[in-house]
Amino acid sequence: MTEPMPKPTDTSLFAKNVPQVLSRRALNRALLDRQLLLRRAEMPVLDALRHLAGMQAQAPIPPYYGLWARLAGFRHEELSRLIETRQAVRIVMMRSTIHLVAAGDALALRPVLQPALDRGLKGSYGKELAGLDTGAVAAAGRALVEEAPLAYGELGALLQERWPDRSPAALANTVRTLVPLVQVPPRGLWGASGQALHTTAEAWLGSPPAAASSSGFEELVLRYLAAFGPASVKDIQVWSGLTRLSDVIGRLGPRLRTFLDEKGVLLYDLADAPLPAEDTPAPPRLLGEFDNMLLSFADRSRIMDERYRRRIFTVNGIIRAAVLVDGFVRGMWSLERNKQSAELVIKLFEPISDADQEALADESRRLLEFAAADCPNREVHFKLSEL
Repeated sequence: MTEPMPKPTDTSLFAKNVPQVLSRRALNRALLDRQLLLRRAEMPVLDALRHLAGMQAQAPIPPYYGLWARLAGFRHEELSRLIETRQAVRIVMMRSTIHLVAAGDALALRPVLQPALDRGLKGSYGKELAGLDTGAVAAAGRALVEEAPLAYGELGALLQERWPDRSPAALANTVRTLVPLVQVPPRGLWGASGQALHTTAEAWLGSPPAAASSSGFEELVLRYLAAFGPASVKDIQVWSGLTRLSDVIGRLGPRLRTFLDEKGVLLYDLADAPLPAEDTPAPPRLLGEFDNMLLSFADRSRIMDERYRRRIFTVNGIIRAAVLVDGFVRGMWSLERNKQSAELVIKLFEPISDADQEALADESRRLLEFAAADCPNREVHFKLSEL
């Protein structure tokens, strides 16, 4: 006699084969926890940079706001000191953009990202570089910036003296891609101004970058999941700029666990990574511009409604400073100041409760104290910005 098929209530027979479904809120709370945004972490700044796998940093100041939102008692000089002492550097990394990373990560992870950087160079300057000995350009550029740190414009102009039929931008970007370059202080220091001048990571840090290897790709994926997981292969590729990472996931195999999101997309995660309950309270937070939270997923619904994307992501490539309420993007903020006054303006995309607004106002006043302590007059203003 044939035994009847098990009913869905016989969960023991299905649990081994069907991954758990994580709701949008569950993914949100996991992300906030790993990004140190559910509660401010008691963690040294350098450890935080390592944990976060770096911070996107096209502009010098946003990483200070990002660390202030994540670390208890963070002070400007803590990060400035790391940059001055060469323990942290500003360097082209994920997505071919400037990131602030621990010096060790610059040397270990930058080579792993080289295929994505090469693809970006070819996509932007392929026709201009046709027939050019890019290795010779890279070598010439390395010698120039190691003699004295240079801006990209200066580097391109000097290289064009040798390759007059090529554009300065194409030549400078060839060096930027093929040679790991770091921006030297005072660029990146709080309260300081200065042109972005570059030298090689090897000259600045005293060690050559590591050789790329298959284990390097695995390490990169594990670092991403620790800071952003659970996530899909596509999410990891969007964050890193790399492609064909399914093979890397396959090699990691038993070191990972799997989930599904509400759309049925397969997600991967570290075996022992925390998953807070979806009803875990999430305090309001003010993110800096270009925050990686908003840039590191193919599907950003765990942090931002698609309706708000065009308000945060501008046509000229600026990623605005976002306001999180209950863990999700609900608005944006800006700081306007002069010698005597500083005004932090919150533009909400939708109404929020009185309790949330009061908590957000408290957080905003604390940020004003951090960002404009020297201004005697500091104010917070709320506006409702219609879509």
